[in-house]
Amino acid sequence: MKNLFSVEGKVAVVTGGSRGIGAMIAQGFVENGVKTYITARKADELEQTAKELSKYGECIAIVADLSTMEGITALSDEIKSQERQVDILVNNAGAAWGEDFATFSENGWDKVMNLNAKAPFFMTQQLLPLLEAGAKKMDPARVINISSINGLNNPGVSTFSYSSSKAAVIQMTRHLAADLVEKHINVNSIAPGFFLSKMTEFSVDGDTDAFAKKMVPMNRLGTMEDAAGTAIYLSSRASAWVTGHTLVLDGGTIASGGYGAED
Repeated sequence: MKNLFSVEGKVAVVTGGSRGIGAMIAQGFVENGVKTYITARKADELEQTAKELSKYGECIAIVADLSTMEGITALSDEIKSQERQVDILVNNAGAAWGEDFATFSENGWDKVMNLNAKAPFFMTQQLLPLLEAGAKKMDPARVINISSINGLNNPGVSTFSYSSSKAAVIQMTRHLAADLVEKHINVNSIAPGFFLSKMTEFSVDGDTDAFAKKMVPMNRLGTMEDAAGTAIYLSSRASAWVTGHTLVLDGGTIASGGYGAED
């Protein structure tokens, strides 16, 4: 029983792994003995993160633009050239767009949908042979899609394509889980609440404590341990019989009615 949460010796791919929740999950993997590939578009930031995480274990950076099929295929081919199997795929790369409904642009819709909803599907498709190679009946290969509580609840801001894409990820997770279960590949998603990152820091306006007290019932934002611990659970023997589900990671926000419910 003491090894239920061990992920040591596994191979993981974390898209969007240079910062935010992706970097938090990648750090948790690396520190716990997972050979971890991280991807992002910006080479400098990606290489810096890989350098920092390599202090704890094995972390390899691959520059990739997953907003296009060409980028998805190129990343998949690179992984296939280096690995015979992949045990864990974390589809985390994402984008957001905010604009008034009356003027919301096609570009703002397509950019977010392509990266947030299309890329996870085709990354899973392209890496399927490597996931199958790593799959075992009692310890399946894992796909973890990063959704958002904004896919479950009206976020109260005009990020229409973001919330729609994250809702799509939740349904895609269910669908893929059912279709891949016989291949011993578990597909689950995480729906994070508020973690401080470059995508979200504008909302905090410098006062993290005040923001957390207003918006999160537990009165704090998510931490690296929260993100990494959840991903490690979904990647370990402890969750081998869990597939097709979305784990809400939000300090009680959705259970309490959503962001700013008291307003």
